[in-house]
Amino acid sequence: MRVIERLNGALHELFATDERVLLLGEDVADPYGGAFGATRGLSDRFPDRVWSTPISEQATAGVAAGLALGGDRVVVEVMFGDFITLSFDPIVNFLSKCVTMYGRRTPMPVVVRCPVGGNRGYGPTHSQHPLKHFLGVPNLSLYELSALHDPAEQLRRALDSGEPAILFEDKVLYTRPVWSPAAEGGLFTAERLGGAGDWVRLHTGEEAPDWTVIAPGGLTPRVLPALREALVEEEVLGELLVPSRLFPLDVETVLDRVAAATRVLVVEEGPAGGGWGGEVARHLTERLWGRLRHPVRVLQPPCAVIPAAPHLERDVLLQESTVHRALLEAERV
Repeated sequence: MRVIERLNGALHELFATDERVLLLGEDVADPYGGAFGATRGLSDRFPDRVWSTPISEQATAGVAAGLALGGDRVVVEVMFGDFITLSFDPIVNFLSKCVTMYGRRTPMPVVVRCPVGGNRGYGPTHSQHPLKHFLGVPNLSLYELSALHDPAEQLRRALDSGEPAILFEDKVLYTRPVWSPAAEGGLFTAERLGGAGDWVRLHTGEEAPDWTVIAPGGLTPRVLPALREALVEEEVLGELLVPSRLFPLDVETVLDRVAAATRVLVVEEGPAGGGWGGEVARHLTERLWGRLRHPVRVLQPPCAVIPAAPHLERDVLLQESTVHRALLEAERV
C-alpha cells in the first residue's frame, strides 16, 4: 500500500465513523478526487459532506471556521501547500484565536491538509514547505504525514483536540509504500516511543548510536537510505526519530535517546533562516546542556527560491546524498 492510499483510506474511515465530518477544497469531488487523489471516492459515498470550493483559500478557511463554530468537524484540502499563505489570516487571526479569546474554551475542530515539498519539478510556487511560517501560533497544532504513522490516528487526534491543526503531506511521500520491516534491507527496527509527539524510533540495535537524526515524516525516505549507506560503507551507526506532531514541540519523550548519541542532527525541508529544526535544536540544548558531546546540528536547504529545472532543484533541496555527506563530514572533524 502506498502512503496516498493509506491516507485515502483514513479519510474514508473518518467519514464513515463520524457523520459530523465535512470536507472542503478545490476539486476534491469525484471523479478528480483532489490534485493527488487523496479524496477519491468520498463524494460518491458522502455526497452531502464533500464540497468542491471556488478558487479562494482564504474563503475556504473562513467557511471552515464558521462550520466548526456551528458544531461540524471540518477537513480542508489546500491543493498545494504553497497556497496556504492565502489562508494565513483566517488560520492565524481567527481559527487559532477563537479557541481561547472569548473568555471560555471554544472548540475549533478544523484540519487543514496541504501537499508540500519539491523534487517533482513543479517550480518555485508549487514546491515549498511552509512549516516555519506557522510555528509558535497559539492553539495551532502542526502535524506531518509519515510512512510510519497512521494518518487516521493523526486526523482523529487533531479533530478531537478541539483546536485547529495543519497536516503537512510530502508529495513524493504519497508515492512511497507504507514502511515495513523489510525496508532498507531489513536493517532497521521500528519502535513506537509515543509521547505528546507520538515519536517513532528506527534503529539497528540497542548499542548507543554515533548519530541520532531527528526529522519529520516526509524526509524519512531520504534520511533512512543515508543512514543505511553510512552504516554499510563507513560503519557509522545511526538512528532516526520521527514525530507525528511537530508543534507544540515534544522533546521530553526523546531526551534520553538524544543524550545517549555521540552526535545529533535535526533535518528540515524548509529553507534556512529560522524554522522547526532550529527550535528543536534550541530545546534539546537547553535541556541537555552538559550531557551533549557535540552541538546539535541543523541541516536545511539554503535560503533560496526553488528552481523549476529538475537538476537545479535537486541541488537546492535536500537529497539522500546531502544527508549522507553531512553525517560523514562531521564524523571526520
